[in-house]
Amino acid sequence: MGDTGPRPPQLRPGRALAHTPGASGSGSPHRSDSRPPQTPRGARHSGLDGRLGTTPPVPGRPTFLLGLPALLLALITWQVAAHGPLARADERLSGSLVHPDHPSELLADLGNITVAVPLLAVVLVYVASRALAAGTHRWWLEPTAAAVLMAAVPALVVPFKELTARPGPPVMGPGTGFYPSGHTATAAIAYGSATLLLLPWLRTLQARRTLVIVCLGLNLAVAFGLVRRGYHWPLDVVASWCLCAVLLSALWLFLSRSTRRSSSRTPHSRTGPS
Repeated sequence: MGDTGPRPPQLRPGRALAHTPGASGSGSPHRSDSRPPQTPRGARHSGLDGRLGTTPPVPGRPTFLLGLPALLLALITWQVAAHGPLARADERLSGSLVHPDHPSELLADLGNITVAVPLLAVVLVYVASRALAAGTHRWWLEPTAAAVLMAAVPALVVPFKELTARPGPPVMGPGTGFYPSGHTATAAIAYGSATLLLLPWLRTLQARRTLVIVCLGLNLAVAFGLVRRGYHWPLDVVASWCLCAVLLSALWLFLSRSTRRSSSRTPHSRTGPS
C-alpha cells in the first residue's frame, strides 16, 4: 500500500530537473531548452584565455609561443656561449651566405632604430586617437604597453651580449657583442607590435592578411640583409626571433585581455528582446 503520510517533495522529470544546469542539452543553468538567449549581451561569447576572442584575427594559443621559443633561445645561447657544434655549424653556414652588397645593406637598415621606431610611433598615435574617438575605456593602455615593450628591448638584449661575448663575422673585424642581433630585435618588436595594434581596427580579412604578410616580409628582409651583408651570424638572427616571439606573445595576451575588459565596459544600445 502507498504511504499517505507527509514526505519531502519529490523531483518530477521534465519539471524541476529542466531547470538544473545542462538540462535538455542546453548547457546553461538559466534555460530549460536549447534556444539561444534573446539579448545581444547574452548571445555574445567571451574569448577563451589566451585568445583575442571575437577581435580579428582569430589566433591559436599564444601560450605555446611562450614556451617553445624560450627553450630554443636557451639552447642556442648555450651553444654560442660554449662554442658548441651548433655554433660552429652556424659559422660555416655564414661563410657561404655572406656577400656584401648595397641592396643587403639597405635591407639591414630596416632594422635601425631610426627607421623602425618612428614607424611604430606613428602607429601608436593612430591607434590611440582611434580608440579615444571610439570612446574606448583606457584608450591609452594598449599603445603604452607597446611603447614600454619597445623601450625594454635594449635591457633584454644587452645581457645576452655580455654573457656570450660572441665575435662577429670576419667582415666585421675584431669586437664582440654580436649575439643576439639588436637590429633583428628592434625590427621584430617595432613591426610586430604595430601589426598587433592595427589588426583590430582593420575591417576586412584581406586587409589583415596583407598587414601580417607585410610585417613578416619586413622582418625577413632585415634578417636577409644582416646575414648577407655579414653584420651577424645566422644564429644571432634566429635567437632574436625567439626572444621577440616570447615578448610579442606576452603582448598579444595582454592586448586580448585588455580588449575583453574594454568590451565588457562598453554600453550596449540594445538590451531588450530581439
